[in-house]
Amino acid sequence: MAGPDPDELRRVVSRFPPASDGNDSARYDRVDDLLDGTYQNILTKWYPELRDVTELYAAGDCLREDVLEHVEAVPSFRLSDGAAPLPDRRRALVEAASRLDAVQATAEWYATLRSLVDDDPTGLTRLERFLHDFGYALAHGLFIGASSPEAVVRRLRLAYRSVGVDIDDTQSEAGTERTTFTCPYRNVGAGSCGEKWICHEKLDRVDDGYVTYLAERGIDYQRPRSCAETAQCYSTVARDGPELWWPKTTPAALGGSL
Repeated sequence: MAGPDPDELRRVVSRFPPASDGNDSARYDRVDDLLDGTYQNILTKWYPELRDVTELYAAGDCLREDVLEHVEAVPSFRLSDGAAPLPDRRRALVEAASRLDAVQATAEWYATLRSLVDDDPTGLTRLERFLHDFGYALAHGLFIGASSPEAVVRRLRLAYRSVGVDIDDTQSEAGTERTTFTCPYRNVGAGSCGEKWICHEKLDRVDDGYVTYLAERGIDYQRPRSCAETAQCYSTVARDGPELWWPKTTPAALGGSL
């Protein structure tokens, strides 16, 4: 099964940078004010939950998709509105980094964590690689002539329905098309492979092929994740753009864009 080595994941998670200046409460509070509480949320809520998810993954009690979903749900401090920069927030991030080394270090650590849990084609099994390549080849026909999120999502919903997926709800907001659905194969093989294994560790490899194809054409397709709290899942399609946020973006990377 594709996914990070549990011991390597533990090592990366354990390297979360400490708030080295945490004894200076006034400085720490100022940093958290500058970042609208984002750093505090990462430190006290999201990171402890990440450690729990890591242990569940190591024990075989959750899927790589569950880890990825939690990593992607990291509290974020927006630095742009789509492609439009937010100068005041960028200056706030740079000031926060000048006051607390952990601000820059957290972004660098997050990049390492994200690269570890992201889908890596070299780590796929032969079957998973076949499914990815099948999805990529299928996308050439499925999305031919579709150059906007609206056109892409219509084709995508057709593909969902063609394999028996029930579309529960559709939404369109701020250039993002969202599709909520229920996977009919959620419990197939649950006894031997685990719940959602077919939906999210195998069939989603076909979606990975769609992701690769669409990304090459400037479309951001966020395929379904593990939908841990409900039987429903959702995916989104939007125009790919340079939206920036911390910790995905390091303070140092802003350079002269202030």
